[in-house]
Amino acid sequence: MTHPRRAHDRLILALGLPALGALAADPLVSLVDTAFVGRLGTSSLAALGIDAAIFALAFFAFNFLAYGVTPLVAKAIGEGDTDRAARVVTNGLVAAIALGLLVTAVLQLGAGPILDLMGASNEVASEASGYLRIRALAAPAVLIITLGHGAFRGHQDTRTPFYVTLAFNLVNLVLDPLLIFGAGWDLAGAAVATLIAQWFGAGLFLVLLRRRVGLRFGGVESGEMLGLLRVGRDVVIRSAALLATFTIATRVAATIGDAEVAAHQVGMQILIFLALSIDALAIAAQSLIARFVGEGRRTDAWDVSVRLLQLGVVVGVAFLVVLVLTRSIVPGWFTNEPEVREAIGSVWLILAVMQPLAALVYVWDGIVMGAGAFGYLAWAMVVSGVAAVAVLVVVVPLGWGLPGVWWAIGLLNIVRAATLGWWHLRPASSLRPGVGAA
Repeated sequence: MTHPRRAHDRLILALGLPALGALAADPLVSLVDTAFVGRLGTSSLAALGIDAAIFALAFFAFNFLAYGVTPLVAKAIGEGDTDRAARVVTNGLVAAIALGLLVTAVLQLGAGPILDLMGASNEVASEASGYLRIRALAAPAVLIITLGHGAFRGHQDTRTPFYVTLAFNLVNLVLDPLLIFGAGWDLAGAAVATLIAQWFGAGLFLVLLRRRVGLRFGGVESGEMLGLLRVGRDVVIRSAALLATFTIATRVAATIGDAEVAAHQVGMQILIFLALSIDALAIAAQSLIARFVGEGRRTDAWDVSVRLLQLGVVVGVAFLVVLVLTRSIVPGWFTNEPEVREAIGSVWLILAVMQPLAALVYVWDGIVMGAGAFGYLAWAMVVSGVAAVAVLVVVVPLGWGLPGVWWAIGLLNIVRAATLGWWHLRPASSLRPGVGAA
């Protein structure tokens, strides 16, 4: 007989694998642009790098359109209220378009000062400004795509976002060489290709949302919109606390030395890549737990949460083993500089050892989101960030070097695990069978 917790494995896999594919495919637009623009020369590539950093900062606050909408829709469906689920998506669409237009206006009007703040040279700033202004026109499309991911995940469908992501990445892949080299538009051609591709993806999502998810127009429900914006506020606080901690960690690494900050960048990219892989389980947690809570199936919600943690630990241990076994190989993929490789080696085991706990943290993030406890999630991240920063500020005075920076990142995960684990596993947890709803 199959253990009750393992009975959900097929459902977890059905949601997790396409979600992993979409997560892996999402960065392809930037990667394809980088591959083609790199052939234009150093100034074009530098301009693209600066613009990519600006867009990443401009959009990080709006991931609530995916993370927040997923559990809200899933819970409404679990309760059998498909009208409310459609209204959540519609309100999210209104917010996505309004916020996208706001981002477009800010980037269009503030392109010059923003590029000055980024320290771009005159030559680089000239190219970066054109790319920035063209791609800024896709801001509403980017947020519609983000909403589309959240809406379909809430409907227990991660395949559709995967297919849409592949489709608009293919459009970008075809248009990039045609416009950059064929039309001779250089960096502007990459911007136009991305603009067309992202609006194509947004258009696909709009058609599919209308046909398969449902939209309920006829005036914005102020109460539901405020509820969505409250979730957005909490997700922004969480994301800002995490981003601030990582930014301070990079600043401290830069203070230690050039080799150390280069090694830190390599470590962070590996950490983020592995986190992206675990996010597939977190997405499954958001969708399944919200649905089971909405259906009143708290035993199933509890069982699937525990099973996701078990799977997270398995994946985390696998990552640990892979990192230990490749300790002498992988750093060479990123650099040939002996000082940088030595600096990477000084933190490699710290990066490896933290993987099982980090995997638990990422899954717990999804579990808490699935249960709708966004306020708790936000302030748990703030507390965790403060603990990590408290260590970071003494790294240089105490001469701890780059390992000290990574001990602080390890502490960030320890405190996150403690706060999120306590919320989930305490006797009064709202996910425990027999305990009243939160």
